[in-house]
Amino acid sequence: MKNRREFLIKSALGAAGFMAAPAWLHGAPNILKNYNKPNSLINGVQVGCITYSFRSMPDQSAEATLKYVTESGLSAIELMGDPAESFAGMPSSPVDRMRMFQLMRKGRDGGELTEDEKKEMAEMRSASEAYGKEVAEWRANVDMKKFEDFRKMYKAAGVSIYAFKPSAFGKNNSDAEISYGMRAAKALGASHVTLEHPSDDAHTLRLGKLGEKNGMSVGYHGHEQETFTFWDTALSQSPKNGLNLDAGHYIAAGNTDLIPLIEKQHKRILSMHTKDRQTPANGKGNLEWGKGDTPIPEMLQLMKKNKYKFPATIELEYQVPEGSDPVKEVQKCVDFCEKALS
Repeated sequence: MKNRREFLIKSALGAAGFMAAPAWLHGAPNILKNYNKPNSLINGVQVGCITYSFRSMPDQSAEATLKYVTESGLSAIELMGDPAESFAGMPSSPVDRMRMFQLMRKGRDGGELTEDEKKEMAEMRSASEAYGKEVAEWRANVDMKKFEDFRKMYKAAGVSIYAFKPSAFGKNNSDAEISYGMRAAKALGASHVTLEHPSDDAHTLRLGKLGEKNGMSVGYHGHEQETFTFWDTALSQSPKNGLNLDAGHYIAAGNTDLIPLIEKQHKRILSMHTKDRQTPANGKGNLEWGKGDTPIPEMLQLMKKNKYKFPATIELEYQVPEGSDPVKEVQKCVDFCEKALS
């Protein structure tokens, strides 16, 4: 009882002292609450990353992904579907997604698949189709509280989720499945969902209308098919349609009007993938930041000067140097942004 009385007396004196303390000290609880948490809002510019950047790391769980993000010094992300959906209980895929992406990229970049690779790709597509039906059934019944719990876990670590990219927005997905993806995004705290531009006006119209219905914006990502007018049709179809601009791919496509595009569409840019690619004349390479032709410092300074609110999303696609790993490389990209915005 004596110890308890002493504790109460000291607590009361402490409280009285705190009330009489200077005004700046009254913010101490918030300072302590945010101590040792990442902050990648740099001079008014939100720098984030897409969690695809950590795709080669062995553990792709929600907890491991959060560790990669915080160790990279990031406080905001575009979240791929797998960490959140596996956390919520989605059935595991029998398909080697990394291998499938490799083959798809090889074909997309103009490479010719061997006969064995074509056969392998066909088998993976068949398995993916069967798995897609299983996932659709799961998505129809999943409790959104699982995604809210995911959001709380990330928020407690100082990380917000501004975009969500599950495999739920394709032409073969039902309206119910697309709506599920948008509701999950909302539960995660995201302002928009992202997907590869489908190059199908009917589908961008459909997604825009479902976005209006579900109160969720849709950002369309482009590769080397991006042009100054690439998004115009989708933007005209719905106020919920917007850009998930990829600045690096835009440069690799041979475009020379990236800055004017950002200035024109800044109100409709939901997020901007940032990487350092070369022009066609220089080989279109995907290089360590500062070695390519993407005007990353100019872009970031433009965002700072004009107070643009969309995030600059680091997407790590260059070859990770021997002895390094994606977390260290994303850290380098964050450092690059800090220097560019200083």
